[in-house]
Amino acid sequence: MKGSVIALDHWQGREAAALMRDGQLEDLLIDTDLPRPGTIYRAVAERPVKGQGGMFMTTPDGPAFLRQVKGLHPGQAMLVQVTGYAEPGKAIPVTQRILFKSRYAIVTPGAPGINVSRRIKDDDARDAVLEAAHQGLTDAPLPQGAGLILRSSCTADLADEIAEDVIAMASLAGQVLADAEGAAELLVEGDGPHAQAWREWVEPAAIESEEGAFEHLGVADALDTLKSAHVHLPGGYSMIIEPTSALVAIDVNTGGDTSPASGLKANMAAFRDLPRQLRLRGLGGQIIVDPAPCPKKERRQLEGLLKAGLKKEPTETIVAGWTTLGLLELQRKRDRMPIKGRL
Repeated sequence: MKGSVIALDHWQGREAAALMRDGQLEDLLIDTDLPRPGTIYRAVAERPVKGQGGMFMTTPDGPAFLRQVKGLHPGQAMLVQVTGYAEPGKAIPVTQRILFKSRYAIVTPGAPGINVSRRIKDDDARDAVLEAAHQGLTDAPLPQGAGLILRSSCTADLADEIAEDVIAMASLAGQVLADAEGAAELLVEGDGPHAQAWREWVEPAAIESEEGAFEHLGVADALDTLKSAHVHLPGGYSMIIEPTSALVAIDVNTGGDTSPASGLKANMAAFRDLPRQLRLRGLGGQIIVDPAPCPKKERRQLEGLLKAGLKKEPTETIVAGWTTLGLLELQRKRDRMPIKGRL
């Protein structure tokens, strides 16, 4: 199947969304029982953590952990936002830097000013987008000290949708920011998979939302392949992706290719597909890649290939560098639940 298709369905009783591109699964969102990233709480400070510069917070969904706190004392209420999924036995990760994010607009409390995505390069388009935003702000002004970011999904022919989005986000921000005092409370629940798909998957795509969309679009078959640690790559190469409690280990194999260039070809195939595999499998934290035989002279080429792929990722991933044993280290934000054990 050529082109992009967004499938909105349920998987094992949970809301789910999948992005298929030319018949290949590109992205996957499956709901969980844990607090969703983007959820906003009025939380109450409980106790500081000496040596880490953090504070445990009380929320309706359990303890949360806030890093880099200054001037916060036990018993004080404040607004926080969930940044990712908590690891088993750990507190919910939260931040004070709250964002009100939608498809076209992001309201940024504490960061005033109106900014347009740099990806919108045409001056006329930028002016049209700004005009639409100002039209929305006429009906719903930004809270004091807040700013606005107009996302790359904004186009000149979407003036009405942009204005509506700005009104919705500015109004929500005003309501939430005015409700910062009191006991611990859930103020805004994070977006589920269907809403998140609408917000983030903005490329032109067909929408399939009837029951059974995962089955007839091939998403179910693609999910079956994610149950295996073994990933088949073009050219007969492969890689093994194994999450452990401490890190994610990735081993690249050349298969039956014994040619002098087999190591480079296998590594290039693996590094091209690695960002997609990490995204689909919901993997983050420390990641160690054991490449196929790789002379030092090839490392820069491979690293550049991987960085180019990771640059397009919404999840922040840092390429830390090579170890003395020839392993490549990555550090990736945990903003998704691992797929292992959930399919």
